[in-house]
Amino acid sequence: MNYKEINKLAFPAIIAGISEPLMALTDTAIIGHLGTVELAGVGVGSSLFLLLVWMLAQTKSAISAIVSRYFGMQKTNEIGTFVVQSLVFNLVIGFLTIAVTLYFTEFLFSLYNAEGRLLTVAIDYYRIRIFGLPLALATYGLFGVFRGFQNTSWAMFISLFGGILNIILDFLLVYGFENFVPAYGVEGAAWASLIAQTIMFFVAIWLLVKKKLLPLSFDFKFDKNIKEFVQMFGNLLIRTIALNTAYFLGTKYATSYGQEYIAAHTIAMNIWLFSSFFIDGYATAGNAIAGKLLGQKNSNGIAQIGKAIYRMSILVGLGLGAFYLAGYLYFGQLFSNDIAVITAFESVFWLVIVSQPINGLSFGLDGIFKGLGKAAFLRNTLLVATFMGFVPTLLLFDYFGYGLHAVWIAFLVFMTFRAFTLLWKFNRDYSVKNFS
Repeated sequence: MNYKEINKLAFPAIIAGISEPLMALTDTAIIGHLGTVELAGVGVGSSLFLLLVWMLAQTKSAISAIVSRYFGMQKTNEIGTFVVQSLVFNLVIGFLTIAVTLYFTEFLFSLYNAEGRLLTVAIDYYRIRIFGLPLALATYGLFGVFRGFQNTSWAMFISLFGGILNIILDFLLVYGFENFVPAYGVEGAAWASLIAQTIMFFVAIWLLVKKKLLPLSFDFKFDKNIKEFVQMFGNLLIRTIALNTAYFLGTKYATSYGQEYIAAHTIAMNIWLFSSFFIDGYATAGNAIAGKLLGQKNSNGIAQIGKAIYRMSILVGLGLGAFYLAGYLYFGQLFSNDIAVITAFESVFWLVIVSQPINGLSFGLDGIFKGLGKAAFLRNTLLVATFMGFVPTLLLFDYFGYGLHAVWIAFLVFMTFRAFTLLWKFNRDYSVKNFS
């Protein structure tokens, strides 16, 4: 497996992976020019929505790991029932999450320290956006199927189409269009994302059926792979709960510092997440290839692909960091007109930049371990990184009055621990010398 073959999977995966954060960035940029309260409210509202997506969309990695393994064994004709049942699982947990979170919406946002007008904006945005959750989860599940077949191009085209559609709808529904379309403000941004997500889902379903990748069938008796799927999902869910504990605490503390700080944090976090999904393209390639090599029982190939993937991920992180550094004084102005918000953002943006290559190392190896089904190890790494890295660092620097800097220093410590723990594990268990 050479770099050309890796890039053939990684580049489309980058485009596919940034669809959700691109929607969030678009919402942030457009809403930011309506006002600071609106920007902060959408930041809190989208934070909860994305938290749920990241927690529950771990099914994508579980599906991809199983499908890619069967692809490596050349037995994909045996998993049609598994694929259908896994997609139904995604839809069901999505609708259950809607029912629970809508009932507790105000309470959930109060945990973020949201109140007054900010709380109202967050709730207005979320109560529309959340209805896209089941379709988002099912779409990501389908992307996992495509990835298992070593095909990331279809997900790329679907995501690119959805992202462009979201941008067009954002302008139309937020600001309105002459006398034809009224201006819906914050709710318009939520509707734009929901419509785009719905269309992406139906296009993905159409592709799965049209291309006849595998014989699809449904059975009320659980497929033999469902147990492994649920176990892997459970471990990845716990892992992601730990991850989102860090995101939640970051947003909660930023909100407590004042509206200009949660607005600045929203900008920084959306850039961070966009970068993360961008870098994650190589993790996606590693996930698919490692699963296939596992099915082929090619240990030496796993060692070689892991090293190549994390090197490329670090380079992408360095490239993003250089890009952000070059535009350091301009990024804040893209998202807000408020001088206080821009100043707060620029004071912490350097921490986002420094973290990029570290994130690259972490995400690259994370994808390899997902493809190998090492969900329990990834779970334990995140638990330790969150509760022995992020939380103590946040509490310490907040105590000494570092404000928003405390949040982003904690994220830097958190990602550094993740990255070097994964590197240690990979070098110990999958170094090329172990198989030569």
